[in-house]
Amino acid sequence: MRTRRKLEHLRLALELPLGPGATGFEDVFLVHNAVPELELNQIELGTEFLGRRLQAPLLINAMSGGINEARDINESLAMLAAEYGLGMAVGSQIIGVEEDACLESFQVVRQVNPGGLVLANVSALAKVSVAMRAVEMVEADGLQVHLNVPQELAMAEGDRKFEGVLDNIHELVERLPVPVIVKEVGFGMSREVADKLISVGVKYLDIGGHGGTNFIAIENERGGLFDEEMALWGIPTAVSLIEVLSLNREVKVIATGGISSPLRAAKALGLGADLVGVAGILLKVLQGGGREKLSRWMDTYLYRLKAICLMTGARTPFELRRQPIVIVGKTAEWLRVRGIDVSSWGRRQ
Repeated sequence: MRTRRKLEHLRLALELPLGPGATGFEDVFLVHNAVPELELNQIELGTEFLGRRLQAPLLINAMSGGINEARDINESLAMLAAEYGLGMAVGSQIIGVEEDACLESFQVVRQVNPGGLVLANVSALAKVSVAMRAVEMVEADGLQVHLNVPQELAMAEGDRKFEGVLDNIHELVERLPVPVIVKEVGFGMSREVADKLISVGVKYLDIGGHGGTNFIAIENERGGLFDEEMALWGIPTAVSLIEVLSLNREVKVIATGGISSPLRAAKALGLGADLVGVAGILLKVLQGGGREKLSRWMDTYLYRLKAICLMTGARTPFELRRQPIVIVGKTAEWLRVRGIDVSSWGRRQ
């Protein structure tokens, strides 16, 4: 059952378009600097995360594992991560914990990239023993624990009980030997939820906003219990990112959800994200042209990200958040209603 479902999820993630729904980044504008006084070779994209040096603030985010098809995909993505110095998270490892035959599809990530940043992945309700096995399976630097309530409710065979999540996350944070990153899978994270998670000791959040791979749409194709209107459920990525950052708490934030272009990545970094997660678009590029095309795509992505930094006057992605940003439209209206002042969001740090 689990193997078949993973195969269906992978197939539909490749076949369906990203979305539906907007990310909110269409309402976010970086302000052009016509006199940046910089050279392109002065732009430095590198950063550090969980003690690992990354050549760019990008995370190849959780996608799949546990099936033969996923093994080849994870190998290709791990090779990309090693070549370009990027972080990578594996997909949910429960199937690997339960079935030894599925281990290779996850372990290949560390085998291919022995010195890179690798994140394990389990449910936020996973027991400590299961989480430990997931971490050990890929020699992980950190553990993603995912939140996916809408997806579970959309699945006929999905979970229906979600009590005790905060207590379980607190236990994982306290007992695991690696940092815990709480990750939404595509429906966004509100400031209220982020505040609760931070209050139980979480120091890393992946907001997983609406606008990228849509698991309600995927479950709808599998004969799920929701409909097209419900596929619009969630908090747009840009909105979720600003909501969480508006708390001004000590937490590292990864922005994920429809960030398929370097301009969206730059906007997320400019708003204050520490890393940007990319997932669905990489699957589609890999499927359409293999590893060579994936490498060319990443070359272009990183060149354009550097160019955007230069065109704002920022030497590094971190400096993007010190440049002026304009937020308008539905995103600005949402934040106004929520009592979040975005009138001077740029240059705030």
